Amino acid sequence: MKSVLLTAYPRTLLRRAGLREVRANARVPAVIYGRHNPPQSLEIALKDLEDLIHHSASENVLVDLSVPNDAKPKRLALVQQVQHHALSGKVLHVDLHEVVENEKVTINAPLETIGEAAGVKNGGGVLEHVLFRLKVRALPKDLPELIQVDVTSLEIGQSIHIGDIAAPEGVEILGEKKIVIISVGMPKTEVQEAAEEAAATTSGAEPEMIKEKKEEGAAPTAEKGAGKGGEKAAPEKAGEKKAEKKK
Repeated sequence: MKSVLLTAYPRTLLRRAGLREVRANARVPAVIYGRHNPPQSLEIALKDLEDLIHHSASENVLVDLSVPNDAKPKRLALVQQVQHHALSGKVLHVDLHEVVENEKVTINAPLETIGEAAGVKNGGGVLEHVLFRLKVRALPKDLPELIQVDVTSLEIGQSIHIGDIAAPEGVEILGEKKIVIISVGMPKTEVQEAAEEAAATTSGAEPEMIKEKKEEGAAPTAEKGAGKGGEKAAPEKAGEKKAEKKK
C-alpha cells in the first residue's frame, strides 16, 4: 500500500468547547495511538482529510504523518476510523493507528468481485456475497487496499472459499480456508416468490388479528347497580313499588 503525505498539528484544546473551536477553525480533532508511544491528540485540516478520503480506493489508508514542531515530527500511521456527522456527512473525528515499517499489521480488506459469473449470465443464478471483507496481515508497505476476486467461471451451485484466493505477494490471508466467501445460488422460481410474498402479507396482518382476539376475549365492564355475578338488577315495576307503600 502506497503511503500518502498528511500534515497534523498537536492539539491542546481537549474539552467539548475546545473541540467546537477546533472544528470552527476548519480543522478536525484526531488521536494517534500505537504500541510504542502513548496516545496523542492532534488536529488536521478538514480539506486535507476530505481530499485524502475522496481519492482513496478504500477505507484503508496508509499515511506519512508530518507533525511540525513535535517531539516526533515523522510517523507512519493507518487511518483506523473516520467519524462522520449523521446528516451532513462532515468529518468529525479521526483515529490513527501508528505502525512501524518492519512490523506486520492486521487489517480488514474490502472484497471486490471482477467479471460476471457464468451461472448468473447464462443460467439466471444469483451471485451471493457471504463475506464482504477479509482479514489480512502484512508489512505496512505490502498491505492491500482491497482484495479482488474473479468470479467469471463460477457456475450455479459453485462457491469460492478463503483458501481459493491467491494472496498478493507478502500478504497473508487469515481465516478458516473452508469458509465460503462468494457463491452462485439457484434462481428463485415463481412459486417461491409467490410464497415469500404471501408470507410477508400474512406477517403484516398478524398484529391486527391478535388485537381483535384480545378485544373479543376482554372481560365486560361491570355496570352500576349490577347484582351478584355481574348481572344487572332488573328495574322495579311501578305497580310493585306502590303496593309495598300501602302495606
